[in-house]
Amino acid sequence: MIKAIIFDYGGVLMRTEDLAPRRKWEVRLGMPEWRLADVVFDNPISERATIGLSDVDDVWQHVSELLNLEPHELVELRKDFWSGDRLDKVLTDFVTSQRPYCHTAVLSNAWPGTRQIFENHPELKEAFETWIISSEEGVAKPDPEIYERALRQLGVHAEEAAFVDDTTANVVAARRLGIMGVEFQTTDQALHELEMLI
Repeated sequence: MIKAIIFDYGGVLMRTEDLAPRRKWEVRLGMPEWRLADVVFDNPISERATIGLSDVDDVWQHVSELLNLEPHELVELRKDFWSGDRLDKVLTDFVTSQRPYCHTAVLSNAWPGTRQIFENHPELKEAFETWIISSEEGVAKPDPEIYERALRQLGVHAEEAAFVDDTTANVVAARRLGIMGVEFQTTDQALHELEMLI
Protein backbone atom coordinates (compact mmCIF):
# COMPACT_ATOMS: atom_id res chain seq x y z
CA MET A 1 0.00 0.00 0.00
CA ILE A 2 1.34 3.42 -0.98
CA LYS A 3 1.66 5.68 2.06
CA ALA A 4 3.78 8.45 0.49
CA ILE A 5 4.13 10.15 -2.87
CA ILE A 6 7.36 11.98 -3.65
CA PHE A 7 7.85 14.38 -6.56
CA ASP A 8 10.84 15.91 -8.29
CA TYR A 9 10.53 19.68 -8.76
CA GLY A 10 12.33 20.94 -11.87
CA GLY A 11 11.09 19.21 -15.01
CA VAL A 12 8.06 17.73 -13.25
CA LEU A 13 6.20 20.15 -10.98
CA MET A 14 7.92 23.18 -12.49
CA ARG A 15 8.65 23.07 -16.22
CA THR A 16 9.98 25.52 -18.78
CA GLU A 17 6.88 25.91 -20.96
CA ASP A 18 7.81 29.18 -22.69
CA LEU A 19 11.23 28.76 -24.30
CA ALA A 20 11.26 32.21 -25.96
CA PRO A 21 13.23 34.01 -23.21
CA ARG A 22 16.03 31.44 -23.36
CA ARG A 23 15.92 31.24 -27.15
CA LYS A 24 16.39 35.03 -27.25
CA TRP A 25 19.70 34.65 -25.43
CA GLU A 26 20.81 31.67 -27.51
CA VAL A 27 20.29 33.68 -30.68
CA ARG A 28 21.97 36.73 -29.15
CA LEU A 29 25.01 34.66 -28.08
CA GLY A 30 25.16 32.51 -31.22
CA MET A 31 24.27 29.28 -29.40
CA PRO A 32 22.31 26.25 -30.60
CA GLU A 33 18.98 25.50 -28.97
CA TRP A 34 19.17 24.15 -25.39
CA ARG A 35 22.82 25.15 -25.07
CA LEU A 36 22.06 27.91 -22.55
CA ALA A 37 20.55 25.44 -20.08
CA ASP A 38 23.63 23.25 -20.46
CA VAL A 39 25.89 26.22 -19.69
CA VAL A 40 23.91 27.05 -16.55
CA PHE A 41 23.44 23.55 -15.14
CA ASP A 42 26.28 21.39 -16.51
CA ASN A 43 29.32 22.93 -14.91
CA PRO A 44 31.38 22.26 -11.76
CA ILE A 45 30.08 25.31 -9.90
CA SER A 46 26.46 24.33 -10.46
CA GLU A 47 27.25 20.79 -9.35
CA ARG A 48 28.82 22.13 -6.16
CA ALA A 49 25.80 24.36 -5.55
CA THR A 50 23.52 21.34 -5.90
CA ILE A 51 25.11 19.85 -2.79
CA GLY A 52 25.43 23.18 -0.96
CA LEU A 53 29.14 23.83 -1.55
CA SER A 54 28.62 26.96 -3.68
CA ASP A 55 25.87 29.56 -3.69
CA VAL A 56 23.63 30.80 -6.45
CA ASP A 57 25.67 33.93 -7.10
CA ASP A 58 28.76 31.76 -7.64
CA VAL A 59 26.92 29.82 -10.33
CA TRP A 60 25.79 32.92 -12.17
CA GLN A 61 29.21 34.55 -11.90
CA HIS A 62 30.67 31.47 -13.53
CA VAL A 63 28.05 31.65 -16.29
CA SER A 64 28.84 35.34 -16.77
CA GLU A 65 32.53 34.58 -17.19
CA LEU A 66 31.86 31.74 -19.63
CA LEU A 67 29.61 33.94 -21.77
CA ASN A 68 31.61 37.14 -21.32
CA LEU A 69 28.60 39.11 -20.08
CA GLU A 70 28.51 42.65 -18.75
CA PRO A 71 26.96 43.03 -15.25
CA HIS A 72 23.71 44.45 -16.62
CA GLU A 73 23.48 41.58 -19.12
CA LEU A 74 23.84 39.04 -16.32
CA VAL A 75 20.98 40.66 -14.40
CA GLU A 76 18.80 40.45 -17.51
CA LEU A 77 19.80 36.86 -18.24
CA ARG A 78 19.06 35.68 -14.70
CA LYS A 79 15.59 37.16 -14.90
CA ASP A 80 14.88 35.81 -18.37
CA PHE A 81 16.23 32.33 -17.69
CA TRP A 82 13.43 31.44 -15.26
CA SER A 83 10.66 33.58 -16.76
CA GLY A 84 9.27 30.79 -18.96
CA ASP A 85 8.81 28.37 -16.04
CA ARG A 86 5.28 27.32 -15.08
CA LEU A 87 4.00 25.32 -12.11
CA ASP A 88 1.86 22.32 -13.08
CA LYS A 89 -1.35 23.03 -11.18
CA VAL A 90 -2.92 19.76 -12.29
CA LEU A 91 -0.17 17.87 -10.48
CA THR A 92 -0.24 20.05 -7.38
CA ASP A 93 -4.04 19.75 -7.19
CA PHE A 94 -3.73 15.97 -7.41
CA VAL A 95 -1.14 15.89 -4.63
CA THR A 96 -3.29 18.14 -2.45
CA SER A 97 -6.21 15.76 -2.95
CA GLN A 98 -4.05 12.88 -1.69
CA ARG A 99 -2.85 14.55 1.51
CA PRO A 100 -5.67 13.13 3.66
CA TYR A 101 -4.58 9.63 2.63
CA CYS A 102 -0.78 9.68 2.35
CA HIS A 103 2.36 11.67 3.04
CA THR A 104 3.62 14.05 0.35
CA ALA A 105 7.10 15.38 -0.35
CA VAL A 106 9.28 17.13 -2.89
CA LEU A 107 12.72 15.57 -3.44
CA SER A 108 14.78 18.00 -5.49
CA ASN A 109 18.33 18.44 -6.68
CA ALA A 110 18.43 22.19 -6.22
CA TRP A 111 20.70 25.10 -5.33
CA PRO A 112 20.75 26.99 -2.02
CA GLY A 113 17.76 29.27 -1.56
CA THR A 114 15.30 26.85 -3.15
CA ARG A 115 13.33 26.37 0.07
CA GLN A 116 12.38 30.05 0.01
CA ILE A 117 11.14 29.64 -3.57
CA PHE A 118 8.99 26.68 -2.50
CA GLU A 119 7.61 28.57 0.48
CA ASN A 120 6.56 31.45 -1.79
CA HIS A 121 4.30 29.12 -3.81
CA PRO A 122 0.95 28.68 -2.00
CA GLU A 123 0.14 25.65 -4.17
CA LEU A 124 3.33 23.90 -3.10
CA LYS A 125 2.79 24.69 0.57
CA GLU A 126 -0.71 23.26 0.37
CA ALA A 127 0.29 20.15 -1.56
CA PHE A 128 3.51 19.06 0.14
CA GLU A 129 4.19 18.48 3.79
CA THR A 130 7.97 18.40 3.44
CA TRP A 131 10.77 19.27 1.03
CA ILE A 132 14.05 17.39 0.83
CA ILE A 133 16.53 19.62 -1.01
CA SER A 134 19.95 18.39 -2.10
CA SER A 135 21.81 21.62 -1.27
CA GLU A 136 20.57 21.37 2.31
CA GLU A 137 21.30 17.65 2.58
CA GLY A 138 24.78 17.74 1.03
CA VAL A 139 23.88 14.83 -1.22
CA ALA A 140 21.95 14.61 -4.49
CA LYS A 141 19.97 12.15 -6.57
CA PRO A 142 20.71 9.48 -7.70
CA ASP A 143 22.75 8.81 -4.53
CA PRO A 144 20.69 6.29 -2.51
CA GLU A 145 21.31 8.26 0.69
CA ILE A 146 19.00 11.13 -0.27
CA TYR A 147 16.12 8.74 -0.99
CA GLU A 148 16.69 7.03 2.34
CA ARG A 149 16.61 10.39 4.11
CA ALA A 150 13.32 11.19 2.38
CA LEU A 151 11.84 7.88 3.52
CA ARG A 152 12.98 8.50 7.08
CA GLN A 153 11.50 11.99 7.12
CA LEU A 154 8.20 10.62 5.86
CA GLY A 155 8.25 7.65 8.21
CA VAL A 156 7.62 5.06 5.51
CA HIS A 157 9.35 2.00 4.06
CA ALA A 158 10.60 2.03 0.46
CA GLU A 159 7.83 -0.25 -0.79
CA GLU A 160 5.27 2.17 0.67
CA ALA A 161 6.47 5.12 -1.45
CA ALA A 162 5.97 6.24 -5.05
CA PHE A 163 8.46 8.63 -6.67
CA VAL A 164 8.03 10.74 -9.82
CA ASP A 165 11.04 12.17 -11.65
CA ASP A 166 11.85 13.10 -15.25
CA THR A 167 15.43 11.74 -15.14
CA THR A 168 15.82 8.04 -15.86
CA ALA A 169 18.84 7.57 -13.57
CA ASN A 170 16.94 9.04 -10.63
CA VAL A 171 13.95 6.76 -11.17
CA VAL A 172 16.19 3.71 -11.56
CA ALA A 173 18.00 4.55 -8.31
CA ALA A 174 14.68 4.81 -6.48
CA ARG A 175 13.49 1.49 -7.87
CA ARG A 176 16.70 -0.21 -6.74
CA LEU A 177 15.75 0.72 -3.18
CA GLY A 178 12.28 -0.73 -3.61
CA ILE A 179 10.48 2.58 -4.20
CA MET A 180 7.78 2.56 -6.89
CA GLY A 181 9.31 4.76 -9.60
CA VAL A 182 7.38 6.69 -12.23
CA GLU A 183 9.38 8.32 -15.02
CA PHE A 184 7.63 11.58 -15.90
CA GLN A 185 6.89 12.22 -19.57
CA THR A 186 3.57 14.03 -19.47
CA THR A 187 1.15 15.06 -16.75
CA ASP A 188 -1.52 12.64 -17.94
CA GLN A 189 0.91 9.71 -18.16
CA ALA A 190 2.38 10.35 -14.70
CA LEU A 191 -1.03 10.72 -13.09
CA HIS A 192 -2.30 7.55 -14.76
CA GLU A 193 0.67 5.54 -13.46
CA LEU A 194 0.38 7.04 -9.99
CA GLU A 195 -3.33 6.33 -9.80
CA MET A 196 -2.65 2.70 -10.78
CA LEU A 197 -0.14 2.42 -7.92
CA ILE A 198 -2.35 4.16 -5.37
